[in-house]
This record gives sequence, structure tokens and C-alpha cells, in this order.
Amino acid sequence: MIFVHSILRYAVLFAVLIAFLVNLRGWLMSRPIIVWERSATIIAMVLCHVQLVVGLALYGMNAKAFHDDDAGAWQRFILHAHIGSMVLAIVLITAGRMMSKRSNDERRKQMLIALTYGAGLLLMLYATPWPVTEIGRLFAKGWL
Repeated sequence: MIFVHSILRYAVLFAVLIAFLVNLRGWLMSRPIIVWERSATIIAMVLCHVQLVVGLALYGMNAKAFHDDDAGAWQRFILHAHIGSMVLAIVLITAGRMMSKRSNDERRKQMLIALTYGAGLLLMLYATPWPVTEIGRLFAKGWL
């Protein structure tokens, strides 16, 4: 399950990056939203929610390890920084998509998606335990 969560992270980051870039370009160039751009934002949001469910399932299966008195640095990182930041990032992405859906102005739709997906992407990049970081090396068992 941790391997799926690890592999899915690349799909999520790529999809959110694409959705952010196409909507940023559309916002700055005042272009209308094209069907594939709308689909990219929806796919990114769906992948985020799938990743959240997989992550919460992983947490549920290993919850006792995170609440032990002798929890290490990586357990504290996952429990506080990772879970909190990822949930906040997914809330931002979902809120941005829902607000843009209700807007009537194309430029405002793209602005909302660009800003919220960009903020969500930054939070995701911050809270991911990358293998090149100290936390990532401690946690590098079973993931890429």
C-alpha cells in the first residue's frame, strides 16, 4: 500500500502542475477555457482525493505507530506536517475547483484555479518526504 501511495504521488504532482500551468497561461493570456484544460483540473482533483484516501488508509493501518511514546522524527513529521499540509492542500484544490465552477467569468475561473492549485502544489512539495531529505532517508523503506 505504501508503494501505491508513493507511485501515485508522481501522478498527483504532475496532474496538479499541468492544471496549474494551463490555467495560469489562460488567465494571463485572457483565453477561454478549453475542454481538455477543464478535464485536467478535474483529473488533478480526483487524483488528489484518491491519494488522500490511500494515505488515510495507510495511517489507519499504522495509527498505533504514530502515537507511541517513542515515536521517531519521521513519525512526528508524518503525523503533523505531512498529513496536515496534504489535507490543507487538497482542501485548497477542491475549494478552487468548486469556486471556479460557480463563477461566470472565464478569466476569474482560471485565476481561482491557478491560485489555489498553485498554493496546493507548493504545500504538497513542502510536505512530501523526498528521498534526498533527512526525513525521506529515514522513511525510504518501500517507496520511490
